[in-house]
Amino acid sequence: MCYAISMKYFRHKIENLITIHRIVTIHYFEFKKDFASAGESHDFWELVFADRESVFCRAGEIERELLPGEMIFHRPGEFHALRANGERAPNVFIISFECKSAAMGFFAGRRVRPSPACVDLIYQITKEAKRTFDIPYSDPDMKKLQLLPAPTLGGEQLIKNYLEILLINLMRDLTETEKGNRIFLPEAEFKSQLVADVTAILKGAVCGRLTVEDICRETSYSRSYIFREFRAETGRGVMEYYRALKIETAKKMLRESGQSVPEISELLGFDNPNYFSKVFRRAVGFTPAAYRRRAFSVSKNEKETSHFTKKEEKK
Repeated sequence: MCYAISMKYFRHKIENLITIHRIVTIHYFEFKKDFASAGESHDFWELVFADRESVFCRAGEIERELLPGEMIFHRPGEFHALRANGERAPNVFIISFECKSAAMGFFAGRRVRPSPACVDLIYQITKEAKRTFDIPYSDPDMKKLQLLPAPTLGGEQLIKNYLEILLINLMRDLTETEKGNRIFLPEAEFKSQLVADVTAILKGAVCGRLTVEDICRETSYSRSYIFREFRAETGRGVMEYYRALKIETAKKMLRESGQSVPEISELLGFDNPNYFSKVFRRAVGFTPAAYRRRAFSVSKNEKETSHFTKKEEKK
């Protein structure tokens, strides 16, 4: 005969270091090189990450340059503003959120250089946000997140979880002094030297034309081996990655230069402007001309707002 043995289990209470209560806004801006915001203050936290090119961040009366790969935190109630450096069009990730955890005081006024693992979490947040919310391409005036008609399953919770993990990992990294001066080098994350070499070749030929045969000749590897290794490391095909580099370069040219769409198309090695516009629209969601108008409109509106604010302050 078998007898059930009663065992007493103890339930461990989970202590939360940081808990995100609400997400207010999520932005991934692609500003023009002369962008400048009027500035604001609010009763929640804001994280600003310079993904590409540097920007100038003002916190209270202090303005400092945020270099590519760096982030800064604005605490609740702190007046802050953002502007491009006037030479390069920046890409900036901004997320604002409500968090009443005492541990958040650790980030007040901090400018940090996150590890590659933390940068990847930022990209994961951006990815989930695009699949969950109807986020305008570049709208600094967005005050409320709108869910998509059919948001991805669990997207909101993943954004919250990724942000909490990001903040905890940042605290860990920053409190370990031997990691305090880490340098963010995306290429260093590649495990395969071949992939790093191919990536360098693609970046070096972004303005112009490059064939698979050219890559094989420069690396001395076969097409099949290059394709397999590159996709395994990056999750993209070689030529798909190459087109993405061209599109990112085109976006910067449209925001920074006065060159026409046909001129940009020719510089980037496209057969004709119509094909370039088709590829650009497929990737970005707008034609090159529409993308430039939107970027100009955002920059102009911000300038006008900033000018109006200064006039009001003088009064």
